[in-house]
Amino acid sequence: MWTHHPELLARPVPRYTSYPTAAEFSADVGTVDQAEALAAIAPDQPVSLYVHIPFCQEICWYCGCNTGRANRTQRLGAYLDALMAEIATIAGRLGGRGRVGRIAFGGGSPNALAPEQFAHLLETLRSAFDARDAVLSIELDPRSFTPEWAATLGACGVSRASLGVQTFDPAIQAAIGRVQPRGLIVETVAALRTHGVGSINFDLMYGLPGQDEARLAATLDDAVALAPERIALFGYAHVPDLLPRQRRIDVSRLPDADARFLMAQRGHARLTAAGYEAIGFDHFALPDDAIAIVAREGRLHRNFQGFTEDDAPVLIGLGATAISAFPGLLVQNEKNSGRYRMRALAGLLTGERGIRRDAEDRRRARVIEDLLCERIATVAPFLADPGLKARLAPFLERGLAQLDDGGLQVTPNGRPYGRVIAALFDRYRGEQGRRFSSAI
Repeated sequence: MWTHHPELLARPVPRYTSYPTAAEFSADVGTVDQAEALAAIAPDQPVSLYVHIPFCQEICWYCGCNTGRANRTQRLGAYLDALMAEIATIAGRLGGRGRVGRIAFGGGSPNALAPEQFAHLLETLRSAFDARDAVLSIELDPRSFTPEWAATLGACGVSRASLGVQTFDPAIQAAIGRVQPRGLIVETVAALRTHGVGSINFDLMYGLPGQDEARLAATLDDAVALAPERIALFGYAHVPDLLPRQRRIDVSRLPDADARFLMAQRGHARLTAAGYEAIGFDHFALPDDAIAIVAREGRLHRNFQGFTEDDAPVLIGLGATAISAFPGLLVQNEKNSGRYRMRALAGLLTGERGIRRDAEDRRRARVIEDLLCERIATVAPFLADPGLKARLAPFLERGLAQLDDGGLQVTPNGRPYGRVIAALFDRYRGEQGRRFSSAI
């Protein structure tokens, strides 16, 4: 189905959940910019909230998230006190402006909290932002999921959940520090269904230690049998220099580039044959799921949660390290949990780094999003650059992208190269080391 051109995939590139990416953030942006962006929100402006819970009961070796062990009740309580204070500060600055339509909880693992803590946090958000009707989604770790958690999600009206599955293979689970028997996933899915969670996503990975095509196929078959509405199939990014916990993974057992490409290809074929529609390169959804519908209608978007049907132009991040996105600004909260707590509890904004998005950034962001969402991107204004045309030529010559009257689109055969093609329009990307993951 796809042809492997390793020379076109050799350059590490961002996942582009934002543009510019977090690699461009600096301390030149902070609370002053954050305050101005919040003040500019109009009364009826659609707004989404992202709430970051940087704790897990157990830390997986492969994980690139900002998270720590939830091994002290006092530590969790102190973080929640600061998060509640930040919620009050942000809501106070909005003064009732903005219309919150979605609230997403991520981490880490939000179910590192006690169910009653989550319920209290959600009630605080709903009251502070007048968000009783907001669509609620949550990331979950099946290893710490309980019947009490399932009942709480049902009572709170959470309709979407994403499970960190990664693989059903016991040997590979042991090799990445995430042991969770298949029966645990089955029980978690059944409990979520019983309590009204209507859209479930599985996060799965290829390129894991000891994994081959057959082992990936077995995991995909197990996943399809449980019929989650969405599946995200990511390539494992091994960057131990950036993520020291990954040093526990045996690098000698990682599949090479050819094997990774084949796994990505066969995974795509297996999921689409099972009735899932491809959403971009690495997401899949059943045809009646909301994200599949907007993809068919050309209304797919991409944000910090990946591909999404969320079209709100403002995303407010709450919690340590959370990133807020405004039309002209990206700003990230303080990463250090101690400093975050001090600032939040003092009633201060917590943004400490970011980037201002000028008109050129916004034009390029639109091109990158259109390419990744498999729409026709208007690139005519950029084609005057002979260097860009030369870099684009290998993809056009191989049929991986099509250029017609200033409109560029990634072809079905070019799906694995989408991020690389998008990176051609990134004005910040020079030749860099392995700061980013490989495209496959």
